[in-house]
Amino acid sequence: MTGSGEDPRVTGLRTAVSRLRRELAAHPADFPDRAIAEDELAALAAMTTYGIPEIPRMRGSLLLIAGAIGSVSALARGLAEVRDAVELFGGPSGG
Repeated sequence: MTGSGEDPRVTGLRTAVSRLRRELAAHPADFPDRAIAEDELAALAAMTTYGIPEIPRMRGSLLLIAGAIGSVSALARGLAEVRDAVELFGGPSGG
């Protein structure tokens, strides 16, 4: 936990998601699944507001984001940071 009592994994995920959202907003190219990536990044950001996110939902969002922007090389680093942040939470509970 951080000094504020927040799980550092949540803080890391929030930071990574925020960075990728900014990079996506600044990216000039339009691509077919951009809206999906934006929606799922917003969902991930919302999940970090109320404690530990639900792992299966978080992983589902990550898959949709990766599918939507995975071929945009300019966003690869930001996507990797979000993926790494999600993986810190471990696998699905009970699975």
